[in-house]
Amino acid sequence: MTKSKTPARPTLPRSASPASSLTDEELLDLVQRQSLRYFWDFGHPVSGLARDRTHGNDDIVTIGGSGFGVMAMVVGVTRGWLGRDEVVERLHRMIAFLEKAQSYHGVFPHFLHGGTGATVRFSRKDDGADLVEMALLIQGLIAAQVYFDGDGGKEPWLRGRIETMRRAVEWDWFTRDGREVLYWHWSPNHGWAMNHELLGWNECLIAYVLAAGATEHAIPPAAYHNGFAQSRTFDNRRVQYGVELPLGPDGGGPLFFAHYSFLGLDPRGLVDRYADYWAQNVAHTRLNHAYCLANPGGFKGYGPDCWGLSASDGPEGYSAHAPDNDRGVIAPTAAISSLPYTPELTMPALRHFHDDLGDRLWRDYGFVDAFSESAGWYAETHLAIDQGPQIVMIENHRSGLIWDLVMRDPEVRRGLARLDFRSPHLSDTPMA
Repeated sequence: MTKSKTPARPTLPRSASPASSLTDEELLDLVQRQSLRYFWDFGHPVSGLARDRTHGNDDIVTIGGSGFGVMAMVVGVTRGWLGRDEVVERLHRMIAFLEKAQSYHGVFPHFLHGGTGATVRFSRKDDGADLVEMALLIQGLIAAQVYFDGDGGKEPWLRGRIETMRRAVEWDWFTRDGREVLYWHWSPNHGWAMNHELLGWNECLIAYVLAAGATEHAIPPAAYHNGFAQSRTFDNRRVQYGVELPLGPDGGGPLFFAHYSFLGLDPRGLVDRYADYWAQNVAHTRLNHAYCLANPGGFKGYGPDCWGLSASDGPEGYSAHAPDNDRGVIAPTAAISSLPYTPELTMPALRHFHDDLGDRLWRDYGFVDAFSESAGWYAETHLAIDQGPQIVMIENHRSGLIWDLVMRDPEVRRGLARLDFRSPHLSDTPMA
């Protein structure tokens, strides 16, 4: 594949303010604005979609990461960093590309070639539809569909194109002939050979909500209750490092579990028969912090202001870092994207990453992906799936913007209601 040239000079300006002079609000502005450059300036020049990573194949674009990028652009418009019309134009370019790209039963693969729209296989048998990546893309597109509500110009057309893409997804196909669970992958070459059921607790809640609430090809609620909620790592209720964890594996798993579905789903007051999801995400974050503070592995650098285990690059490659897979690697996105849940823990970490370690962690697109002081290793890379949540979750903490947009969508509201969730957003939502 021919590599596209990386833009030589990004257009979003960087702050020149000394670190010591930044207030908390100014620092949050800086992190959001600089990380936004990843999606706006480093977006693929043909498709406009989010490249998977820096220092990789510049033509590989990521579907889920592009959904995060759409949300980030909405934040950019709201904050006055990007023009409304120019973002609408970018989104039309992205949608036009996706309309011609390879998909399977309405679902895109994990990776596409950003110039041609051809599938780039993720692994040997993962060369077709990726339902979770698609759900993360749609979550982002919903935010744009609700936000760009103008009657003139190209905004009505944009909303219509997004709606057409949403209706094309055959959610029920991914129950594999009506089984009471969703499946993550389907391949035109290998069928269901991946055999990966979407069982919780993990990042996949948004897929079930969208599938249950879809206008067409909806799944029955039993797929959620008898599938997702029946995983051996769903219910927990054990106290670990002084924190009771409602759901998830021991240790909580990587912190992106508390981020990806909740970029758009508002956890404030979100409750079902299994958990209070605000309490779940706060507990998960506090457990991750408490584990890093205890530091049973004795890794250099861990402490009250240096914590956060999540999936990221590391000295030995990419891994889903968590208390049960601790390799001494801290990912800034883990703590920063947890800002809504634990601001009193996140802001000191953010200060430490920027003020104390900035010469090693801070680059043109925000914080690098991860670092390990034990190994003396600092990533050169940025990843779309780690940059995007920082922008969006900072904004949700500051204004609730993306939460409010996504929770206004009728299909999201219907999906939550059909799955028997309660939320302040659902007071007038029928289940049918």
